[in-house]
Amino acid sequence: MTELYYAEDDPGIAGAVKEYLERENIKVSVYGTLADLKQALSQRLPAMVLLDWNMPDGRGDGLCRWIRGTWKELPVIFLTVRGDSADIVSGFESGADDYVVKPFALEVLYSRVRALLRRSGNAGGQYLSCGGITMDLNRMLVTCEAEEISLSAAEYQVLVCLMRNKGRIVTREKLLEQVWDVKGNYVNDNTLTVTVKRLREKLHQPACLKTVRSVGYRMEDVLWEA
Repeated sequence: MTELYYAEDDPGIAGAVKEYLERENIKVSVYGTLADLKQALSQRLPAMVLLDWNMPDGRGDGLCRWIRGTWKELPVIFLTVRGDSADIVSGFESGADDYVVKPFALEVLYSRVRALLRRSGNAGGQYLSCGGITMDLNRMLVTCEAEEISLSAAEYQVLVCLMRNKGRIVTREKLLEQVWDVKGNYVNDNTLTVTVKRLREKLHQPACLKTVRSVGYRMEDVLWEA
């Protein structure tokens, strides 16, 4: 199911949008502040972001610029309470892909969401994220809490395999096969241990990378602690 994040502080509007889009097989996660949405994006990425322009803790253009700083292709639609030309210009300058003026018909919002998803070609799918770690597969870029991380080829491939299987155990045998054996580079088990150790060090010992003793490894989202 396609998932989008929606920043909206009006429970009535948020509930109506969520109910309508989920009937159309689009999962909606609602956030009442920009800070909550930013926190969620740091943990896991959706296919799209709906961003209300006026939120209790600020304007949406600042967060949109923050999004574009890391996820250049992540689709963003902003919602403005009126067709104010200054807001619209600011929205596009900050990197938004489209806008919808409130009050809007739910059918209109859905058509904009669907059209942008088609145009973007599921651009959100180029990103993998977990626990503050983000991978941009198109640019082969890895960031940890917004810091760009330089990885070796083997470290990068191990991380890709783990991130693509987030929430599931990846056995040591599978990692050895996919990262090394597929290229005809036969290595011993200790090579994987050393590679994961270095990967953890470069990613500042992330809590989301778990060791399953004698079996393998698992990436899993961790709860945010204030």
